[in-house]
Amino acid sequence: MASDDVAQLADSLARTQVGEGELSYKGQGLKLDNAQSAEEIVKAIREFEGLQALRLEGNTIGVEAAQAIAKALEDKSDFQFCYWSDMFTGRLRSEIPPALISLGASLMAAGARLKVLDLSDNAFGPDGVKGIEKLLKSTACHTLQELRLNNCGMGIGGGKILAAALTECHKKSSEVGAPLRLKVFIAGRNRLENDGATALAHAFQLIGSLEEIHMPQNGINHPGVTALASAVQHNPELRVLNLNDNTFTKKGAIAMAQALKHLRSVQVINFGDCLVRSEGAVAIAEALKEGLPILKELNLSFGEIAEEAAVAVAKAVKHKDQLEKLDLNGNSFGEEGCQNLRELMESLNMGDLLGSLSDDEDEEEDDDEDEEEEEEDDDEEEEEDRDEDEENEEEGDDEPPKLSQMSTPPSAPRPPDVSSFLCFPSPDKLLRLGNKRAELIQQQVDVTDVGKTVEAFLKISSVYKEEDPEVKAAVLDSIDAVLRKTFTMPSAQTFSFISSLLVMLGLLKSEDKLKPVPVVAGHLQCLEHAVKQSYFPREHIAVLHAFMARQNKSLESCVSARDSLRSTLQRLQPES
Repeated sequence: MASDDVAQLADSLARTQVGEGELSYKGQGLKLDNAQSAEEIVKAIREFEGLQALRLEGNTIGVEAAQAIAKALEDKSDFQFCYWSDMFTGRLRSEIPPALISLGASLMAAGARLKVLDLSDNAFGPDGVKGIEKLLKSTACHTLQELRLNNCGMGIGGGKILAAALTECHKKSSEVGAPLRLKVFIAGRNRLENDGATALAHAFQLIGSLEEIHMPQNGINHPGVTALASAVQHNPELRVLNLNDNTFTKKGAIAMAQALKHLRSVQVINFGDCLVRSEGAVAIAEALKEGLPILKELNLSFGEIAEEAAVAVAKAVKHKDQLEKLDLNGNSFGEEGCQNLRELMESLNMGDLLGSLSDDEDEEEDDDEDEEEEEEDDDEEEEEDRDEDEENEEEGDDEPPKLSQMSTPPSAPRPPDVSSFLCFPSPDKLLRLGNKRAELIQQQVDVTDVGKTVEAFLKISSVYKEEDPEVKAAVLDSIDAVLRKTFTMPSAQTFSFISSLLVMLGLLKSEDKLKPVPVVAGHLQCLEHAVKQSYFPREHIAVLHAFMARQNKSLESCVSARDSLRSTLQRLQPES
């Protein structure tokens, strides 16, 4: 069999059965409106003995198709993993709940014991949460470890329904001697606000097993933050706490700082764009002194923090020997304050851990902060008075929420800068850089430094979304801008770039003992795009193909993307 045929066969297999117990149709853009259009998937499910995981991301599934797929799942008692993000594109919101109800009912009938339920990027609103309510309360979810509901538009009402369902699940599972031990909870960009966050906080406190909490961009103010602070204290195994782009203010930041003192396992804290202010930062510095022994990343960017408070934070991380990154960009140090902070970190032998300070704001005269917070409290009370009306509107509206209808925190977050994006990348931050994002990123990245260029490539490609045309185009434009400049320089070190890239992907051992990044599909998908471009050195195609052809644990999480890249590299190799 010709090598091209082998590569195509491997790619075909990667699109269907992937790994032990997994059936994947990820990213195939299938439009399944009825039972007939779902026949291939139904047949594959029925014939798959020991099916544990089904990937339907990046397709669009109607009610009848969902019912047909559900019917096929009814006898799959080994089923554990629902990878069902972004599978209702273009569907009416009224179609989504019955589709989810059918799928959930089939899992309950099968006696499945779920570990992962991922329904991210499905804009189903509160009614969509009602569609999975019975499933979440059932024995099928007593074993649930990861719940991913990012960017679903749940709103306050959906947050309350979700919290009640998780509480019921914990209660029922505890009664049979095996309490729910949820580890990962992801619900960014859901407009949960204070009431939704508070309801979920009560559930988190009861569950007590969370290792990761991701709730960025939810319009949460200090009452909701304070409730979450109380909850995290009861989750001693918490490793990641991401509340980026909410609004703490002093009260919320101090409450959260007190909670952090009790935690010993936290590795990543992301309070960027959270307006923690100087007093909040000082409180967090005290928490750093008393706890958080294995902290690796701390993001306090864009928080209206003054130099003195930042110095307190810098001194507090002095003995954090596992720290890898401290982000204090976009605060209010002034030019001299930035220099002082850099010198302090250098004196602590931690200069390379301090992120860019390029977007620091000039020092500002402090107005009466208490008076300012009182004004914010008034704004929050007015918002809370409107919560009930907004909730009723959300639950009665069959149309996707409009941007103009979304509530915003009293203090709107600043637009992200390139440094902020490269430190903590997200699709939203990339899009908000505007139409000149590729040029801005190219200017920011020092392409004469191979290590920094590879790091930038990996950061940008990590937010790649095949199913989102706008994000996809923004990522590829940015990748092209950086790599074109890198490879066309007169002094281009192309072989060093490829070597460094292979090291960071975990495919090549490093003499400097560099730590590889966790590989995601976007890394390989963007590399596949790059190798097709005229700027990419043809002489390195064979090298890349040789490494992609090897079995490697670092690529096990994205086998389909790896096989697609390998197939492309095979086709691009010159004929011998």
